[in-house]
Amino acid sequence: MTARVSPVAHALNQSTALLRQAQELIPCQTQCLSKGPTQFVQGVAPAFLSHGKGSHVWDVDGNEYIDYMSGLGPIILGYNHPVTNEAIRRQLEKATTLSLNSPLEVEVAELLREVIPSAEMVRFGKNGSDATSAAVRIARAYTGREHIAQSGYHGWQDWYVVTTSRNRGIPAALRDLVHPFEYNDLDGLERILRQYKNQLAAVIMEPVLVEAPRDDFLRKVKECCEREGILLIYDEVITGFRWSLGGAQEYFGVTPDIACFGKSMTNGMPLSAVVGRKEVMKTCEDVFFSLTYGGECLSLAAAQATVTFMRQKPVIEQIWNQGRKLQDGFNALAERKDAIQYVSCIGYPVRTVMRFLDRSGRYSLIIKSLFQQEVIKRGILFAGYHNLSFSHTGTDIEKTLEAYGEALDVVKEAAESDNPLEYLQGPPVQNVFRPIGV
Repeated sequence: MTARVSPVAHALNQSTALLRQAQELIPCQTQCLSKGPTQFVQGVAPAFLSHGKGSHVWDVDGNEYIDYMSGLGPIILGYNHPVTNEAIRRQLEKATTLSLNSPLEVEVAELLREVIPSAEMVRFGKNGSDATSAAVRIARAYTGREHIAQSGYHGWQDWYVVTTSRNRGIPAALRDLVHPFEYNDLDGLERILRQYKNQLAAVIMEPVLVEAPRDDFLRKVKECCEREGILLIYDEVITGFRWSLGGAQEYFGVTPDIACFGKSMTNGMPLSAVVGRKEVMKTCEDVFFSLTYGGECLSLAAAQATVTFMRQKPVIEQIWNQGRKLQDGFNALAERKDAIQYVSCIGYPVRTVMRFLDRSGRYSLIIKSLFQQEVIKRGILFAGYHNLSFSHTGTDIEKTLEAYGEALDVVKEAAESDNPLEYLQGPPVQNVFRPIGV
């Protein structure tokens, strides 16, 4: 049973006390379900972080972790990076929000037009859900149609969440207007196009998920849209400024009519953007898309500094390289330990995902929970994926692989036992929701 020997548990007294207080004050104890306590093995994982620097974060009890969540993706340069910090400080001395428009709105829009292939015009929001909701509304207004085909994850607004298991409070009638299809399933999309002929306003999709597009999938989807008079919307909230500076559309060479960006654009400040063809985006003049904080200056200053820095430095190249070292290193390690059938690292190096399977080859939240539990105890903050930043170093990767190797020993032993649950020191993690209708 030597594989079950693990580091001495770190203290989580302050985190536990705050979580107990949050249970009385905050529904779900979090503002974002993906950061909430159901996504981590409680009793082992911290529930609250205090601060971050570079690729590391510290919890409220002072425990240090190499962080692969990167704030769920926005931290592209690293925590407390001087480039964005200084831009924010300079702008803070001028204003945070003004009574009229800021020149930054024009300057950052011009910057995005220069780097994003589809960006002829630009509007700003504060989060990804703002952007995808606006994009769908623009598409419906532009085409005069109401139905939407969608693939991937698109935020918390009604039109998308009605297609998931977490759809309480949303009018059921909206479900009839949204039609999910699987990524890489062109036949599935074609069935929707035939069934709702001349009724679809747009296809909205993440241009890449974990698996690569097969058989020229992205190009063929665009051809379907052009054939049917449908707008193609790319949700690039995750892929933007990560796969390449101009997003996955630049990386794969397929340009949509509208695209939604956020996360990595500001290295952590709240800002999103809807960009697209001028003819389509001009529809905004008749569509209600208006936010008091759409032109908030600190976030725009952060975006300007972050994107400019990424144009000048090999940020994305380094993230690809470090991600490849982590992915290849882990899979080689899992092969050597004869554990690859339980845990493997898949996806693109810039954002890899761990696949967790049980002894029968089925996806397992228990195996995921156990791996997460063991690596957190070894100083790695992990939630099932790796969002690398420019600040992740070779030393970070080496320490991570060492921790992962020790965790694999525990996972392999548990997976091959009669009761893997007994290896967990808290309840297993849960799914935030399940998609329905695909």
